[in-house]
Amino acid sequence: MTRYLARRLVLAIVVVLLVTVVTFILLHLLPGGPARGVLGVKATAEQIAAFNEANGFNKPLPLQYWDYLLRLLHGDLGSSYTMNEDVTTLLAERLPKTLLLTVTSTLLATVIALPLGSWQATRRGKAVDHAATGVSFVLYATPVFFLSLLLIIVFAQLLPVFPAQAAQGEDIGTLLSQPASLVLPIVAGTGVTLAVLGRYMRSSTVDNLAEDYVRSARARGTSERAILWRHVWPNSLTSVVAMLGYYVPVIFSGSLVVESMFNYPGIGLLFWTAARNADFPVLLGVVLVIAIATVTGALLADVAQLLIDPRVRMPARAAA
Repeated sequence: MTRYLARRLVLAIVVVLLVTVVTFILLHLLPGGPARGVLGVKATAEQIAAFNEANGFNKPLPLQYWDYLLRLLHGDLGSSYTMNEDVTTLLAERLPKTLLLTVTSTLLATVIALPLGSWQATRRGKAVDHAATGVSFVLYATPVFFLSLLLIIVFAQLLPVFPAQAAQGEDIGTLLSQPASLVLPIVAGTGVTLAVLGRYMRSSTVDNLAEDYVRSARARGTSERAILWRHVWPNSLTSVVAMLGYYVPVIFSGSLVVESMFNYPGIGLLFWTAARNADFPVLLGVVLVIAIATVTGALLADVAQLLIDPRVRMPARAAA
């Protein structure tokens, strides 16, 4: 198992490096380059040349990436072209706020979706199942930006219960000191994840209820409650945990939209601001954080599967 996890860790590092390579190339293929984005469309050829010389953009692309990689190995992500701060400092300020939003939303969605999906599966085909399925389909089909806009109109304008904008401040304490400002962003972030997890848990539970081991348990006189919680729930949970680990990039993508809609001061809002200004160091830093979060989520999902389901350990031992 240790060798298996070591292989997965090495693979995760390779994936992160590949993501940086692809992102680096794509950013440098954008028309105009960073000089035009930072200096504006009225910048002269001399100003652009001076900017490229000062930031090393006149070097061949492989050499630029090699320089970036060397700085990265020393923990240097560069400096923002427009915010006059180190990218590391910017990410250190914004990342805890994004984690507060994404982790809270995901936990809330998980706590609601898992029992709801199991409850629906045990009432498959009944009116309550159809009603819950209809609601989840509507929620799943609703874009995050539209759900955010709807929440702002209803709960911030028509019924002024919660503020439409998140609390602003450099530290996470400012956000926590005004919990009402977190309600709408968290609800918006929870919506789609809740629908996806609920549907997945329902399908997984329905499939497991049709397995032979459930029929055998019923034949032995085991109660339906015991079958559900002792046998079906752990097997269904394994699939959901695996899916949740690989769902990390979708969660982060949703947070980018939610943060821009509620002016939430996380890395999502930082990404949009950097994208508008062609601030390459910040864009690369945000993509690097999301890539690391994605591979970490996948790795944790694999570990959780190994711990929850003994059947998974056998292929893992064979692979090791």
